[in-house]
Amino acid sequence: MTKNMGSIDRVFRVLVAIAVFAAISMDALTGTWAWVLGILSVVFILTSLVSFCPLYTIFGIKTCKTAS
Repeated sequence: MTKNMGSIDRVFRVLVAIAVFAAISMDALTGTWAWVLGILSVVFILTSLVSFCPLYTIFGIKTCKTAS
């Protein structure tokens, strides 16, 4: 599993996940949207921790710097 996420991408994903969790905890997001975005936020956190996004591989995206 080769890293394909850069640090800016990882930080952005973590910040989005924190914002979603905050909105859920303050009852700004409820019901189905809370579940869907909550699960997506967990995926964002996990992919940020391992620096790998499977969808990036499928679409050929790489946001990390490559070694020259």
